[in-house]
Amino acid sequence: MSTLTAALGTDRARWLRATLTVLAAAAVTVGAPFYFTPFQVFQLTMVLLYAVALAGLNLLVGFGGQISLGHGAFFAAGAYTAAVMLDRYDTGHLATLPVAAAGCFLLGLGFGVPALRLRGLYLALVTLSFAVFLPPLLKRLEPVTGGSMGLTVDKLRPPAWSGLAEDQWMYFVVLAVTAVALLLARNLLRSRVGRALLAVRDNESAAEVMGVRLSLHKTLAFAWSAMFAGVAGCLYTWVIGFVSPDSFSFVLSITLLAGLVVGGLGSLYGPLLGAAFVMYVPSVSQDLSEAAPGVVFGLLIITVMFVAPTGLAGLPGRVLGAVASRLPRATAASAVDRTPEVTSAPDAEPKSGAESGPCATLDPADPAVVDTEPVGAPPRTEKD
Repeated sequence: MSTLTAALGTDRARWLRATLTVLAAAAVTVGAPFYFTPFQVFQLTMVLLYAVALAGLNLLVGFGGQISLGHGAFFAAGAYTAAVMLDRYDTGHLATLPVAAAGCFLLGLGFGVPALRLRGLYLALVTLSFAVFLPPLLKRLEPVTGGSMGLTVDKLRPPAWSGLAEDQWMYFVVLAVTAVALLLARNLLRSRVGRALLAVRDNESAAEVMGVRLSLHKTLAFAWSAMFAGVAGCLYTWVIGFVSPDSFSFVLSITLLAGLVVGGLGSLYGPLLGAAFVMYVPSVSQDLSEAAPGVVFGLLIITVMFVAPTGLAGLPGRVLGAVASRLPRATAASAVDRTPEVTSAPDAEPKSGAESGPCATLDPADPAVVDTEPVGAPPRTEKD
């Protein structure tokens, strides 16, 4: 009974800590746009939409075990879907979100077919070719995409009843979409689909023996990942109000993958940390070195990977583990230091005779020594 009570108490404590953490994070998140400048609010909004894209990439790379260097292409597809609908067809902003999500989901399904036969570096090269191929294609489709000049659309305007500024309203809309996307990703990972993805990542042969359909789940991993990227691209169009092919070069795909690795692969909090890295580190690199910001950016990535090989999400656990491993050693060392040592008294006199050991010096005046016969001497007689 006591064990059950202790377990219930532990569960309640964990639930209480989790609840308090969520409430504190919600309070900070909701109050942020009222205490920061418009530019800082814009940066926070970009962090949120990048987190949506990285959450989809985490499903594919972190939990699915696939390698994708073309995630920026799905991001661009969602952005251009929203821009074309707003510019050519004058639809509402909210109507572009489900269309971009559905279109990128279908695009991911079609692109997931090569994943059935390719893996590793070969799959990475195929996805990279998609990211390199898309910007020139967008430039050639000038009647639809605007060519090299791109498309300029209206940003999402706040309603009159909200009483919020444009940057604040945009922040809250993107925050709501990001919360729904992260919750959906979490539920997917805890469902049967998520368990199948983990099985495929760890051992494809064992997963197939257990009844997991490799072709279905690999294709679905690309589809879900592309859908999240398309949603993030749609939000990008809402926030920026302008799209062009040069904004979605293959460098964006490399940056997204680097941000996910830095944030933490296979972690639910990794996309948020990686999005902050993608947003803030390039600006910090630009401030530190205007001549070579890329060099500073690369050095920062190397430094973070050296300090936190499992990503920023795994850094607290790594630090706590190192501290916990040192505590028993420190306790044992202190216990050894407290053990009393036997020392000889400074005034002790050396023992004589047989008590002094085999190396003691014999005293001729000692009767025991006088009566002692040398080894090997002939036996004594009464006459002697």
